[in-house]
Amino acid sequence: MANYSFRRQPDDLENATSYTSIPDQPEAASSIPVGHRRSKKLLAGILFSSVFLLSLILLYVNQQPESQTKVNGTNQGKSSTPKPITPAARTAPPSRGVSQGVSEKTFRLTSGENATYSWTNAMLSWQRTAYHFQPEHNWMNDPNGPLFHKGWYHLFYQYNPDSAVWGTITWGHAVSKDLIHWLYLPFAMVPDHWYDIKGVWTGSATILPDGQIVMLYTGDTYDVVQVQCLAYPANLSDPLLLDWVKYSGNPVLVPPPGIGPKDFRDPTTAWLSPDGDKWRITIGSKLNKTGISLVYETVDFKTYDMLDGYMHAVPGTGMWECVDFYPVSIKEVNGLDTSVNGPSVKHVLKASLDDDKNDYYALGVYDPIENKWIPDDPELDVGIGLRYDYGKFYASKTFYDQNKQRRILWGWIRETDSEDDDILKGWASVQSIPRTVVFDQKTGSNILQWPVSEVEELRSESVEFGNVKLGPGSIFPLKVDTPSQLDIVASFEIDEDAFEGTVEVDADASYSCPTSGGAANRGKLGPFGVIVLGDKTLSEGTPIYFYITKGANGKAETHFCADELRSSLAPDVEKVVYGSKVPVLDGEKYSLRSLVDHSIVESFAQGGRTVITSRVYPTKAVDGAARVYLFNNATKVSVTASVKMWNMGTADIRTFPLNEL
Repeated sequence: MANYSFRRQPDDLENATSYTSIPDQPEAASSIPVGHRRSKKLLAGILFSSVFLLSLILLYVNQQPESQTKVNGTNQGKSSTPKPITPAARTAPPSRGVSQGVSEKTFRLTSGENATYSWTNAMLSWQRTAYHFQPEHNWMNDPNGPLFHKGWYHLFYQYNPDSAVWGTITWGHAVSKDLIHWLYLPFAMVPDHWYDIKGVWTGSATILPDGQIVMLYTGDTYDVVQVQCLAYPANLSDPLLLDWVKYSGNPVLVPPPGIGPKDFRDPTTAWLSPDGDKWRITIGSKLNKTGISLVYETVDFKTYDMLDGYMHAVPGTGMWECVDFYPVSIKEVNGLDTSVNGPSVKHVLKASLDDDKNDYYALGVYDPIENKWIPDDPELDVGIGLRYDYGKFYASKTFYDQNKQRRILWGWIRETDSEDDDILKGWASVQSIPRTVVFDQKTGSNILQWPVSEVEELRSESVEFGNVKLGPGSIFPLKVDTPSQLDIVASFEIDEDAFEGTVEVDADASYSCPTSGGAANRGKLGPFGVIVLGDKTLSEGTPIYFYITKGANGKAETHFCADELRSSLAPDVEKVVYGSKVPVLDGEKYSLRSLVDHSIVESFAQGGRTVITSRVYPTKAVDGAARVYLFNNATKVSVTASVKMWNMGTADIRTFPLNEL
């Protein structure tokens, strides 16, 4: 590889050294934009699948009592009592994705694989979210290439147009003015070339200083090799970016020597090299059980040089998917363009671990001359330390929103019910509410994640409860109009005298949310918090809570947990306890925010230091039967709680009326 004379990168990206541009128009071999290049076989297959699926649905409906309601809530019968759907004999679902070299896309229960539940259509209809992004039908997974262009936010996503299970991965496309209300557009890219015929997989967008947009993505070839491919808009003047062109010279990168054909995927957004005349990307991989990030340098996004060594590697972490790499300011609260570096910057390195399906991140310093990223704390390195989210949150992607100078994080929220139930309701997975990401200047050791402010536009009527005294073992019901769609902000204060006199011998070394037994496990200093999606008798409910441990040395540690153990009476859904420690500094109250949206609950502790996303599938606590409670299940201390809850409206998510343009 050539040797380069490095200098500090320019801060002014608009005046950076020029580079070879990507052509504005498609090359001859790729003259038809991807959006218009719909193969007849694909269309015929979709039509046949749709007709076949419709026939099955009609056959199924005709066999049900007339009073049965349909899953999507149409054709409502007159009966006020929903009839159960008799479950068919269930066998373990097949593995999906692994044979093609990506993470397992089939969710499997840790126990009770063959369990079934007689869901009603009303229950299944209730599970669909009201203000999280999801397609109208079928399967969705990773968010891809988010960006802002000419007044519109764009989200691309892994999508199966044929079914509610993983397969035939295509790039769905939607646009929004505010990140909350979305309009579906035609597919951006479909698997129609030898280099991506088995799937148009995860990718990232880079906006160049002259406004050009580069999209790098992983293609799965006809012989199941992961390669990197280039695409770009056919018409940059189109705010909707309807048509995309795949570069005629694809693939632009293939697995290098020593890297397995199924271990080379998910290119990042590019950043400028120190000289400002080249671009760098990183791609996740592994060597045996060591997760690694490979770095490539390019001038034109068509030809690349692999830099020596690895930007970072962590033994024992396995395959790194969906690597992300970006700067955060340690002095300001705004986001930063991906190319920014300097003494006032930390770099976040994040990897989605194929082995355990969680997103891990670490803060560190990037040396662009040596092309090395060094973690601030080796004990909190990527894959062994902090996580974005301690619940169901994976394959995340950030982008720099130049419109509002902020960095925004998207994440895939998978289902944790059975595949059969997903097929029955006709959809699977949602995207998280987009979150802003900033450096936590108070702790200096973590990032803060917070829902974008635009989600607050959905707030309507609110109810507030101040200074609610909760003695040990107490519970307090909170009356609210729309318990399935809420924005809850709560804070808690502990009786200081009782706190100072309480010691939990050795508890600080042993407590862990996942193994704790949930909110029913009582300690002297916890748990206390809120219960969402509970029924009247609390036979169902999902507690979101704090649990404090304090050892003989007087040191207190706070844990933030979400308990799904009694979230549903159904046996065929996952019910676990999520959570981790959360820093609570001197003078801070214990604070949480929970966004409740039917079957998804996103909870943020201490301003977003620790985040938990839960998927819950209640059988009783649905619609008007759901309840919200404050509780304190500690044995020794009293807690004073204050809470404000807003009813949340429904986002307008529908097909873009292209015929009106």
